[in-house]
Amino acid sequence: MPASCGPAKSYVDAEGPTVRLRGSFHSTELKTARAALFNLLSTRPQNLRTDVLSGMTVALALVPEAVAFAFVAGVDPIVGLHAAFMVGLITAVFGGRPGMISGATGALAVVLVSLVSAHGIQYMFAAVLLMGVIQVGAGVLRLGKFIRMVPHPVMLGFVNGLAIVIFLAQLGQFKTPSPIPGEDPVWMTGMPMYTMCGLAAVTMGIIHLLPKLTRAVPASLVAIVVVTGSTMLFHIDTPTVVDFLRTMTADPNATLAGGLPVFALPMVPFNFETLRIILPYSIILAAVGLIESLLTLTLVDELTETRGRGNKECVAQGASNMVCGVFGGMGGCAMIGQSMININSGGRGRTSGITAALVLLAFVLVASPLIEMVPLAALVGVMFMVVLGTFEWSSLRVLNKVPVTDALVIVLVSAVTVKYDLAIAVFVGVIVSALVFAWKHAKVVHAIPHTDENGARIYSLRGPLFFGSCTSFLDLFNPAEDPKDVIIDFQHARVSDHSAIEAIDTLAERYLALDKELHLRHLSPDCRRLLRKAGNMVEVNVIEDPHYHVATDALD
Repeated sequence: MPASCGPAKSYVDAEGPTVRLRGSFHSTELKTARAALFNLLSTRPQNLRTDVLSGMTVALALVPEAVAFAFVAGVDPIVGLHAAFMVGLITAVFGGRPGMISGATGALAVVLVSLVSAHGIQYMFAAVLLMGVIQVGAGVLRLGKFIRMVPHPVMLGFVNGLAIVIFLAQLGQFKTPSPIPGEDPVWMTGMPMYTMCGLAAVTMGIIHLLPKLTRAVPASLVAIVVVTGSTMLFHIDTPTVVDFLRTMTADPNATLAGGLPVFALPMVPFNFETLRIILPYSIILAAVGLIESLLTLTLVDELTETRGRGNKECVAQGASNMVCGVFGGMGGCAMIGQSMININSGGRGRTSGITAALVLLAFVLVASPLIEMVPLAALVGVMFMVVLGTFEWSSLRVLNKVPVTDALVIVLVSAVTVKYDLAIAVFVGVIVSALVFAWKHAKVVHAIPHTDENGARIYSLRGPLFFGSCTSFLDLFNPAEDPKDVIIDFQHARVSDHSAIEAIDTLAERYLALDKELHLRHLSPDCRRLLRKAGNMVEVNVIEDPHYHVATDALD
C-alpha cells in the first residue's frame, strides 16, 4: 500500500449505513446509501416501529410546550400548535439531522412577544417569513459549518444550562393559580402536591425500569399511558393538559381542537416601513433559531455517533419558517428536550419526526379529548428524566482536572443560559474562549537571536504573529542596542492578519529612525504587498518564501 493512502476509515452518516472509505469520500457509495426515499423504504421493520412509537411519545410532550410558548408569545394556542406541526414535519422530511425534533420554542417566543404586543400578530407572521428567508440564505451560503467552531467547554456549559432550564420550567407545574387576582401562582400543598410528586415519581420509575425488561416499546410512552390510565381508573384528581390550557388562556371552555392551517399572506403593508419594523426581529430570530438548531444537531450527533448536515438543516429550518409565515404559525427551531425524548425512546430516523408532527396534527383535528386527559405529572416525569439524561454529570468530576479557563467557561455558559437565553450564552462562551485562546497564543511568539560571521544580528522568529501577539513581538527587539545590520527571519512564523503587518511596519520605522539596516526574510507574497514602510527591506527568495494568505480585506 502506498504510504499516502493510510488505513481505511469508517464513517457513519446520519442518513445511511456505514460506508468504508480510503482517503476521501466515495460519492457513488454515498448516493447508493441514500437511494431509499428519506430512508423510509429501506428502514427495518423493528426500527420503523420504534420510530413511530417514539414519535407518538414526542407528540404527547409537544402539546403543552406548544401551548405554553404560544402563551409566552401572546398568541392563540392554535398558532403554536400549527407551528409545531409545520416546523416539525418539514424539518423531519428535508432536514439534515434525522431523529432531531423541531417545533415552536421558548427561545423564539421571548423575542416575538414584544413584536406582537407592539404591532400585532400579522407583523409576527411577516417577521417569521423573513426569518425563514434569512435562514435559507445561511444554508445556501454554507454557514452551518461554523457551528463546529464552538469549543467543547461551551457545549458542556450549554447542555448543563439547558438541563437546568428544563428542570426549572417543570417546577411551574407544581404551582396553582393564586386565590388573589393578579398575584403570582403559589405552590401546591397537601394532597395535590403529594399526588403530583407521586405520579411524577411513578412515571420516572417506569422509564428507568422498563428498558431493563424490554425495549420493544418506548418506556416514556408506556409511562404516559400507564399513569393516564391509572388516574382515570382510580379517579385521581390531578391537573391535566386541558386544565393547563384553560389556566393559561383564562378560558374555562378552551380546548385543543382546531382545524388545518390556512394559507394567507401576512396582512401588512409591503413597504420599507414594514421592513424597518420586522428586520431587526427577523435577524435575531434567525440567529437564535439557527444557533439552537445547530447546537442540538451537534448534541444528537454525539449521542448517536453519526453526523448530520448543518447546511441542509439551515435550509430546512428556513423553509419551515417561511411556510409558518404564510400559514399562520409562530415559527420554530430544533427542540432539545423533545429531541432527547426521541433519542432516549429509540427514535433515530426521519419517521420519528414525521410521526410526531402527524400525531400532533391528529390531536388537534380529531383526538383532542385523548391528549387533554393526560396528567401533567406524567409529562413532568418524562421531562425530569430528560434532565437527568441531558446534564453532563461527568463535567462536575473534571472541573478540577481541566484548565481553569475551561472550567470557568463551562460554569459561565451554564449560568448565562439559565439567567438569559441560549444565544447570549453561546456568544459569551465563544467570545471568552476566543479571548483565552488569543491570550495564550500571544505569549507563544518568540525569537532565537544569534550573530552571523559578518556581525549581523539575526532573529529567527517562532510562533503566530497576529493582533494578540503584536505587543510581545515588538518587545522582542531592542533597536538601540542592535548592530547596524539586523535580519528577521519569518520562515518559522506565520503572519496572520493586518495588525501583524502594521507591527512589522512599526518595527521597521524604529530601525529606520536609527539609520540601521533591517532585512526581512521569508515573508509570503501577501505580506510583501501589504507592507508600506518596510516594503523595500524584504529579501525575496522565490524558492524558500512561504505561500499563505493574510486575513485582511486590504487586498480585496
